[in-house]
Amino acid sequence: MAEFKVVIADPESGETFQREIDGQDANRFLGREIGDEIGGDAVGLSDHTIAITGGSDETGRPMREDVSGTRLKELLLEGGVGFDPSRDGERKRITVRGREIDDDVAQINVSVVDGEGDVAAAFGEGDDDADEE
Repeated sequence: MAEFKVVIADPESGETFQREIDGQDANRFLGREIGDEIGGDAVGLSDHTIAITGGSDETGRPMREDVSGTRLKELLLEGGVGFDPSRDGERKRITVRGREIDDDVAQINVSVVDGEGDVAAAFGEGDDDADEE
């Protein structure tokens, strides 16, 4: 059975939230690709739409949008997802995962693209200063 850690980014506030999902909620992500938009109810955001922006497998290999399927592939990278060069002209062969989500993916990164209401309030992580007054 699929089990994922989902990192939800809220571009309006700049905050991120983490949720562990499994079962039917995790199955909604299987077979989806980077860039796909789905309903946020799988992560507890029923009034929002989220877009898959990336992820990584259990060994930390990043998913790349330019690699099809779920396979592993070695790429000679000059920069971008999976490699940050330390000097000009540096290249390195890196193993990356394809853009499609399967059981080997451990973490999925998503971003809120549309919806009504506050994302932090939906997760129960509202403004703590308001509670102290």
